[in-house]
Amino acid sequence: MNWIRSILLVLPIAAGSPALAQTMKFEDSAALLGASCARDIEANCRGVNLDPTRMKDCLLRNQDALSPQCKSDYGPAFAAIQKRVAARAAVFKLCARDIAKLCGVDKADRGKALECLIAGPRGMGINCNKSVIEAGYR
Repeated sequence: MNWIRSILLVLPIAAGSPALAQTMKFEDSAALLGASCARDIEANCRGVNLDPTRMKDCLLRNQDALSPQCKSDYGPAFAAIQKRVAARAAVFKLCARDIAKLCGVDKADRGKALECLIAGPRGMGINCNKSVIEAGYR
């Protein structure tokens, strides 16, 4: 059972530190995967490195041996993780103008820029605001 807890703790960290309507939190994706696939992972993927790509590959390779619940849930869980990763990568690109115009910080200083974006300054563009929300920062 400790192995399953490790999955739930390590998977979000390995994925990049977060709904299907917008983007699902990393924790929710890992919880869905753990609830649906814990037995399947323990039986078929023991010893596999706990990063999302390798775990997904293992589950895909062992698709014939997976429980029906795991088969139906692991695809959406990994898709949600990838969507959240992509959303986080897009924030600084989509918000570059807002960072320069509203935050008054250099875009290279991602920490201060992110703090400003999370605060949601007045006049922030719709696409920037949406990307900050989808990335799970707000």
